Amino acid sequence: MHNKKLFIWALTSALAGFLFGFDTVVISGAEQTIQTLWGLSAGIHGLAISMALWGTVIGSLVGGWPTEKFGRKKTLTWIGILYFVSAVGSAYAPEVYSFMIARFIGGLGVGISTVAAPLYISEIAPAKDRGKLAGMFQFNIVFGILVAFLSNALLAGIGDNAWRWMLGVEAIPALIYSVMCFGLPESPRWLITHGNDRQGGMDVFRRINPELSDVELETIADEVAASVKQVDHAEKFFTPRLMKPISLAFLIAFFNQLSGINAILYFAPRIFEMTGLEESAALLQSIGIGVTNLIFTFVGLWLIDRLGRRTLLYIGSFGYIASLGLCAWAFSTENFAIVPAFIFAFIAAHAIGQGAVIWVFISEIFPNRNRAAGQSLGSFTHWIFAALLTLFFPKMVEAFSPSIVFGFFCFMMILQLVWVKFLVPETKGVSLEDMQAKLGIK
Repeated sequence: MHNKKLFIWALTSALAGFLFGFDTVVISGAEQTIQTLWGLSAGIHGLAISMALWGTVIGSLVGGWPTEKFGRKKTLTWIGILYFVSAVGSAYAPEVYSFMIARFIGGLGVGISTVAAPLYISEIAPAKDRGKLAGMFQFNIVFGILVAFLSNALLAGIGDNAWRWMLGVEAIPALIYSVMCFGLPESPRWLITHGNDRQGGMDVFRRINPELSDVELETIADEVAASVKQVDHAEKFFTPRLMKPISLAFLIAFFNQLSGINAILYFAPRIFEMTGLEESAALLQSIGIGVTNLIFTFVGLWLIDRLGRRTLLYIGSFGYIASLGLCAWAFSTENFAIVPAFIFAFIAAHAIGQGAVIWVFISEIFPNRNRAAGQSLGSFTHWIFAALLTLFFPKMVEAFSPSIVFGFFCFMMILQLVWVKFLVPETKGVSLEDMQAKLGIK
């Protein structure tokens, strides 16, 4: 990466993913203590733990509005403030209902971040580097997950209020991130298409591509402006002309969650305890999940602009099917000792495949005028299914044996493989404006 400023801007935006990952998984170390402390039934417990996800659902649904109306930069800044308020509120919650409200606020930040951050990075990144730059959002998600698992393990033994420290420590990186966002420039594509500031957009493009001449920068600005003019007659989002990117965004998010990834991340210690591990050992195994996720996400980012998005989805699908199928077999035959290894293999498959691809892919397939709405659709789909799975997972493992639950996830990944084979296009190296033509959007 020759342009250090571009890298710093992308990294700063991607740090929203760190807070996303930390906030999403930190609850795994506290959820059983909270259930015992407040005497929660399985239903209320599921609601309390999934409350952040319901906030995420709302945040992803409405996140396109501030991203379009006020700009990418201001939206990213306010995301950090939402995380800060949530962390402090969760740490000081006196009972379950105020705890739910605080977690819901953090969920709003997560949902909006999955719209604004990948979108911002895709709009500032050159086509040849877009995969790895936009993929830094996912890398920071899994880094946040690892730090959350590690933080939980380190804080677990400090006393009865350990769970409050687990949740409250997030306030520090949230505050740092919000301050860093003040150094970001606005997206040049937003400036041209929504901010009515062509010169400002060209100035940012010049900082991104200092080697380009004024004529070349004018050409880029013309292409961005022209991509908007093509859709002025069709401002509505759910129209036949956008059905292909809409279906792609919906299905990649749908299959992402029907792999069971969020259920496994949220309830990792509980799953490991089902294999006979003690609570402390289960927490340490959870750190192993975080390390595996981080390493293989790095591999995915290294490959995404080399092999392409579609190839990584193939690799991930085969890995999902093998690891989930073997988990189902291990539980059915009571070979519990090998379950952690297959869980780690599942995490590796996710990190290289869906994990590395999803946010990049969704941010690439919509026209400039519809990109925020498209990102919001994909994010909303992802989180509504994540929330539903997290809400019902405790009841699923009570009603069905783990082998059936893992077998169901395995079957869904077979369907994903078929979808990738017949319907998913390659987006590697294609400019955002040329993507419209490739997908047949007029």
